[in-house]
Amino acid sequence: MSLLRIYCSLRDAPQQCQWALISGGREPVLGESPLAQLPQRAARVQLVLPAAEVLITRARLPQSARRHAGSVLAFAVEDETVGEPDANQVSWLGSVADADVLAVADRQGLKNWHDALDAAGIRGYEVHCETLMLPWTAGEWSLAWNGREGFVRTGEFEGTTTDCGDRGSPPLSLRIMLDEAKTRGEAPASIAVYATAPDSPPEIEAWQHALGVALRLAGLWDWRTAPPETGVSLAQERARWRLPPGTLARLQPAAWIAGIALAIHALALVADWTRFAGEQRSLRQQMESRFRAAFPEAVAVADPALQMRRKLTEARHAVGQPDGGDFLPMIVNVAAALKQAPAGRLRIASYESGRMTLELAGVGEADVRRIVARLLQAGMRVDASPASTRAGGAAVVLTVRSS
Repeated sequence: MSLLRIYCSLRDAPQQCQWALISGGREPVLGESPLAQLPQRAARVQLVLPAAEVLITRARLPQSARRHAGSVLAFAVEDETVGEPDANQVSWLGSVADADVLAVADRQGLKNWHDALDAAGIRGYEVHCETLMLPWTAGEWSLAWNGREGFVRTGEFEGTTTDCGDRGSPPLSLRIMLDEAKTRGEAPASIAVYATAPDSPPEIEAWQHALGVALRLAGLWDWRTAPPETGVSLAQERARWRLPPGTLARLQPAAWIAGIALAIHALALVADWTRFAGEQRSLRQQMESRFRAAFPEAVAVADPALQMRRKLTEARHAVGQPDGGDFLPMIVNVAAALKQAPAGRLRIASYESGRMTLELAGVGEADVRRIVARLLQAGMRVDASPASTRAGGAAVVLTVRSS
């Protein structure tokens, strides 16, 4: 798998950069060129930020705050940074002891490089800090030294830059860091020194005497040739989803097929609607014809089914037969339906023109469903109103009509 590393300074305009293309088992290809000439189609891309441009610090955060980045975490390190919190991009790296480790970088510089790389066709990459790419083992610090200055990795997620020194004397900041680590009980047993420039290693004995800790020369180190899986990613810029060139042209036949299928489906729906509307008109005409045949004296026919039921009721009453909408047949059906309901739940029962209204108090939803089911089985039509709160508790109103 190929890996493209791009060394970018957030303080410089994103026009030209150093880069390294690493492929498994082969010598890295090194170069320096404008962004438009960067190698394309690498499986992974890493942006390597200089150690001096990333502040790594500790803070105490709530558990929920670790999921956030940017301006939310920027306020946690406001006292250690200069300027507005919104000017910094802050990432949570991990936990050390009882503290959280945060990485702080310039937000606008990252945005400038993001826009420039996007224009160059590179849209998905990881962001790494040079400091955390140094090799590191527990109990030992790692120092990258160019003969004058450098940076040190003090832990899995921690590190910082040093001030100036020379071959015979170590930088003062390194001595201060060791003293602070000793007070916390985190002093290293040794320091591995990596040279980043030819003929830059310090005089080990002089440095050991000044620092009071063992040192060892660990050889040359360069961000270009560091192993692909080294380091801790500060952030990951995901590639935005875009259609590959020519995709729309390849999808055009499928779009035509989908459009034709939708058109056929719409025509089928219109045909079904037209057929059902015609059947409805035909049925109404048949009902109206049968009603006029049975009752030729009718002046107008607005609702044949309703008018037929009313005429049937009048005919039954004319010969002295009861109708299902009369009070006595309805009260019999209602009494049978309320037979197993708790006693005293029927508060009001009223009847008018084939409609009976029942008001039930303190009846549970399950009981109401059973009562409605029995009335429906008896051939009645039932409408239940939503429960309402009245004096004496919740009440349900059932409106019962004959079918």
